[in-house]
Amino acid sequence: MADLTIPEPVLSFIETVNRHDEQGFLDAFTDRGAVDDWGRVFSGREAIKGWSDGEFIGATGTLTPEEVTDNGVEVTVIGDWRSTHANGRSAFTFRIDEGKIARMTIREG
Repeated sequence: MADLTIPEPVLSFIETVNRHDEQGFLDAFTDRGAVDDWGRVFSGREAIKGWSDGEFIGATGTLTPEEVTDNGVEVTVIGDWRSTHANGRSAFTFRIDEGKIARMTIREG
């Protein structure tokens, strides 16, 4: 990640995910935050936790960023995702609201 400029709070979020820090992961989202994982949408902390337990933090996932774009509205990080649930190049697009993640969208990278 050292060669890429990843804006906050996305950089801290990726570091938190790679440490498998469930509480930090959940705290990174706004109260009404959402995850859109290939069209399956999980809204609110309880739904995000349920999804993450099986497919994200609970699957000991790590993201190695390879590309970053920031259009002023959304930050997209494309990288190599590795977990016990799924592996491969993925695009993570973040919409930020007041320093927290309002929405994280995951698609093919």
